[in-house]
Amino acid sequence: MSRNAPIAIPADVRSRLKALRLLPRRARGAHGIGLHASRSRGAGLEFAQYRAYEPGDELRQIDWKLYARSDRFFVRESERESPITLWVLLDATASAGQSDRARPDWSRLDHACATAACLVELALQQSDRFGVIVLTGEGVQLVPAGHGPRQRDRVHLLLRQVQASGRWPPVTALAPIWERVQAGDLLVALGDGFDEAGIVLLERLAAARREVLHLQLLTAEERDFPFTDGHRFRDPETGEELLGDGRAIRADYLTRFDTAQRALQARLQSSGIVHATGYLDQPLDQPLRVLLGAGGGA
Repeated sequence: MSRNAPIAIPADVRSRLKALRLLPRRARGAHGIGLHASRSRGAGLEFAQYRAYEPGDELRQIDWKLYARSDRFFVRESERESPITLWVLLDATASAGQSDRARPDWSRLDHACATAACLVELALQQSDRFGVIVLTGEGVQLVPAGHGPRQRDRVHLLLRQVQASGRWPPVTALAPIWERVQAGDLLVALGDGFDEAGIVLLERLAAARREVLHLQLLTAEERDFPFTDGHRFRDPETGEELLGDGRAIRADYLTRFDTAQRALQARLQSSGIVHATGYLDQPLDQPLRVLLGAGGGA
């Protein structure tokens, strides 16, 4: 995909997207979210109840008079009409530039940006707010949450401009994520899932009451390891290289790959993070059906 061209969603994919819904698990029962306005508990209109303060709650929701009487923090929950806020977190570090030899013009970043465009369409069809956060070696770029077709244009503009570069940014550079993504927001992370710091970030967000879904995007070659001759394998982020005979190491690679995938799935599941894996040779909506069917309803 040309970085300067509009992000096009194939017609068949766009048609199938109409059957998907963004509905966080925390919203079920208490919220009627998407497609129509409905009542939800939040910082809104009519007082509903108190509950104990949890990390990630906004300070303005704390009832300070009650704190003065009880020496404990309580949050006022109110009834309001509120759609969800969707955030797409996109890993655009150097490894996002990888592609398969069968389709060298379609990188992991291209696939991730097109997937982000699909998620934006879902938010649009539900009249929900949405924003995007892009992580590169240079830090964080984002489009603040908004709604409507013009907001989609803003998101597409950023996605068309982003280039894969660098390594996962340091923790100090991630402050904008915590400033923007609020408790109860839905965050869908797109990336290869190989950065330990990235997984830690998702675990922390989930622990702070953000609804986190993780869509791992991998090349077909990472899945199948089709190499049969001598090959030079290079880590695009560290520059480290490994020379090996593809045929000789294939079985060991596939075993290690399967083990790592199972470990990642179990780790994310233990934090309440819904996880799915998609590959560059699959339709864009295929892993989304799995992800949203498990985490957001379909």
